This record gives sequence, structure tokens and C-alpha cells, in this order.
Amino acid sequence: MALAGAARLPLVLAGAAPLLGGVLLVVQAWLLASVLDAAIARQVPRHELAGGILGIAGLMLLRACITWAGERAGADAAERIKRHVRQSLFRRLVLKGPHWSRSRAAGELASAVVDQVEALDGFFAKYLPAMAAAALLPVAFSVLLFPVDVIAGLVLLITAPLIPLFMALVGWGAQGASRRHLRAFARLSGFFADRLRGLSTLKLHGRAEAEAASVVAASDALRQRTMSVLRIAFLSSAVLEFFAALGVAGVAVYIGLTYLGFLDLRWTPLTLQAGLFCLLMAPEVYAPLRQFAAHYHDRAAALAAVSQIAALFDGLPQEGAARGDAEGAACPAAADRGRGAAVAVEGLTMLAPGRAQAVLSGAALALAPGEHAALMGASGIGKSTLIEAIARLRPCQGDIRIDGLPLAEWSEPALRDRVALIGQKPQLLAGSIADNIRLGRPSASDADVIDAARRACVLEFSTALPQGLDTPLGGRGHGLSGGQAQRVALARLFLRDPGLILLDEPTAHLDEATQARVLDEILAFAAGRTLLLATHAPAVADRLGRTLRVAGGKVEDA
Repeated sequence: MALAGAARLPLVLAGAAPLLGGVLLVVQAWLLASVLDAAIARQVPRHELAGGILGIAGLMLLRACITWAGERAGADAAERIKRHVRQSLFRRLVLKGPHWSRSRAAGELASAVVDQVEALDGFFAKYLPAMAAAALLPVAFSVLLFPVDVIAGLVLLITAPLIPLFMALVGWGAQGASRRHLRAFARLSGFFADRLRGLSTLKLHGRAEAEAASVVAASDALRQRTMSVLRIAFLSSAVLEFFAALGVAGVAVYIGLTYLGFLDLRWTPLTLQAGLFCLLMAPEVYAPLRQFAAHYHDRAAALAAVSQIAALFDGLPQEGAARGDAEGAACPAAADRGRGAAVAVEGLTMLAPGRAQAVLSGAALALAPGEHAALMGASGIGKSTLIEAIARLRPCQGDIRIDGLPLAEWSEPALRDRVALIGQKPQLLAGSIADNIRLGRPSASDADVIDAARRACVLEFSTALPQGLDTPLGGRGHGLSGGQAQRVALARLFLRDPGLILLDEPTAHLDEATQARVLDEILAFAAGRTLLLATHAPAVADRLGRTLRVAGGKVEDA
């Protein structure tokens, strides 16, 4: 309900539409009863009834327009809120960084952002307007019948509240079943996405049929949970229809027996107009409850979706806090643009899952603006960990400052503008080679992209491709070798203007000739900028002005 503030006006309009339609319904029913009474009981000529008939038709048309406007407002409110939630969740993903997202199944995160957020649609577009109508209209209609006939009003007033009571009892079971269903659906999404991603590996190791059987079993489990939710939904509908039929039948029997003279509970005779009005309004008392019941499962689905989102994202996202972090955090001064960044690391301690000892323990590092340094050490010693910590991509203990400002006080946009990181396993997306290079600066011109590709030696292999830089790539850069993918990622660097460049084995997959050309371009680009380059190659380290070595959890000059 706290999310309703993102679309308050359309939600108010969606809730007011059925209430206004209810007022017009009463007028329409009374007018219809009077026209029938005049035509049947008083034998009024047909031409004298034309005004009343046209009034009834006009009211029906007006109610239809109000209903349409209310549904449009509800749909608009739901779309606004879903967009708001998805942007908040995406902001949460960005703020927590890749280290957090790697610890969760990608399929479950995608299911939360897409499918489970979509489950909020029915709650805001259908359930809330129906709830407002169900809370007010049945009681109002029943009380409105008291001046016409007390007995009919009492019958409807007693039976109508029983429906929400029993629906609430059924709803507890529906909410639990929906939560289990969404949890199973999220697990199946993650399970299927992981199997699809590793399909080639499974096929090579002869596990394709076994995993296909696992998918079938998981799908069957989901089917059974879906059927359990549907059974509860049908039970809820059965409860509604039972009491609605009981109430309408009670009013009809009472009025019929009164007309036949078998009941005499009134002080005055029951006119045809009064009886018809009661009969016309009796089903309308239960109509809002029917609408409410039809969308009651939307509430259970939304509650289950919110619970699943909160579990996956360590709590529901706080829109105001996220925006405040992005807007209120520090930004680099304009004078800092184009010059090297100062880096100071003190008391850095980093733990890794599955390791008894810390990867880094009390490590310290200082780089002056414009300084170039090579970071060396054995595999797994912590070079990549240190670089990712400086880029704020891993949680750590200790003090890291860039340009004298604590790392935690940098806003995300300002930090990414000031720091450029190219890792060992660059992320390439489905799209052309040029599209992947342009991720470094989306506004880059074609000439800038070609120049960046030339400097990263991408043109050496892309010119041999039929479409050159426009050659499409599959997901994760499928279609390129490791060295080619590394060069495409490196080309992004030449489109940017960072003050601090962090490179993790940028030439590991390249032959000696290509390695030398790429390194020349990196050093030329890094002139005046601060550069920290992790490498195993002494020839690469010799090209930089300073060599640092990671050993025993410390960083020392070699």
C-alpha cells in the first residue's frame, strides 16, 4: 500500500468510478421500476413513457463510460507503480553491485523484476477499486432499501457481510498457496535459466537427457502448486455464490409471498414499483462482492510476490533513500576531470567465502595522481580482489579514498565517471561489436567507435568478418575468442575520460606482437591519468613506472 503514493490520482479515480456508478445504478433501478409500474399497474400510454425510457438508456450509457474511465485509470495506476518498483529494484541491483548479484540465481532475480512485479498489476488495477466498492456499496444499497421495505433490506444486510467473512477465512489459505506457488515459479525460472546457459557443457558431458528429466519434474511440481491455488480460488467463488443466491432468493420469495397474500409483515401494501425496485437492487447488492471475489486472488498473489521480492532483495527497496544516495553523494569537481586521481588505501581487509584466512589483511597502497603501477603476485593471491575493492565492486573493511574522498561517499554515477575498470572476464552483450564498444560512451559517434576499435586492435579481426564492426554477437560475446572479447572490452576504455584506470590482465590472451601494440595504446591513453594494471607478465610490468607485489595479504613495492 505504501507504493500507492506513486499513482495516487489515478487510484482515486479508479476507486471513485464504481461508487459513482453505484449512485447512478440506484437512480436507474428506481426509474426502471417506475416505468414498469406505470406501464403495467397504471396502464400509462407508451408515448408518455418515452422520457423515462430515454433516461434509463442515458444512465446505462453514462455508467458504461464511467466504468471504462475507472478501468483505464486503474490500469494507468498499475503501470506507474510497476515502473516505479522495477526502477527501484534495478537501482538496488546497481547499488549492491555485481558481488551481491553473483551470490543469487540470475533467473530468480529476473523473475522477481519481471514476473513478480507484474503480479502487482491486478492488485492496483482491479483489487483496490473492487475493495472500495465492496466495502461501501452493499451496505449502502441495503440501507437504501429500508424506507422501501424493511424486511428486504434486513435480509440483504444480514447475508452480505457473511461473504467477506468466509472469503477472509479462505483467503488465508490462498495467500499461503500463492506464496508457495511464486517461490516454486522463481526457483523453476532460475533452474531453467542456469540449464539453458550451460546447455553446451551439459551436452558435451552427456547430461542433456538427465537435466531434461529434471526440468520436467520441476515443471510438474509447479503444475501441482498451480492447481492447489486454483482449487482455493474456486472454493472462494463457491462461498460467494452460495450466500449471494441465498440472499437474492430470500428477497424474491419474500416479495412473491407478500404479493400472493401469504405474508403480511408490512404496515402498507407493497406496490409494484417498490417490489420491482427491491428485486432489481437485490442482485446489485452482491455485484460488488462478486467483483471483489473475482480479484481477491490478486491480493494474495501480490502479497506473495512482495514477500518473494523482499526475500530476494534483502528487503523492499526504499525509493527515497536510493534517490537521496544518488543525489546527495559527492561528485568530483570540474577541475578533477582530465587529470589523474589520487588513490590511498589503508588497513584493507577482505574475506573470501571458503577461505579460513583473509585474502587481504591490513593492506595499504598509495598512488599519486598520474602514477602508473603494475600489480603482480601469484594466482589467487588477491590482485583482482584489490582492484575490485578500489572500484567499489566488493565489500571490504578498511579505508579507501579517491581524490581524498572516502569511497563510500562517492555517488554511483560520479564514481563510474571517475574510475574505469576492465576485468579479466569482460561482459559482452547480445548485439553488434560496435554496440558493445559503445557501452563505454553511448553518445559516441561512429568515428569515435572506429578509432577506439583501432587502438584496441579490434579492427585486426573485425575487418575479416562479413559485417565488420556491425557483426552481431551472441549472449556473453558468443562468436569471439577470449582475446578478441578482451580487446572489444578494452576498446570501451578509449571512449571514456577517467582519472583512474584499473586493468586486470588486459593482455593475458594476446600474442606478443598484439600485446605490445595494445600496451602502447594503453600507456599513451593513460598519460596524465592514474593507472593500476594487474599482470603476471614481467615484460608488461617493466613498461610501467612502478611495480607492486601482493603477498601474505599485504601490498609492497617490488
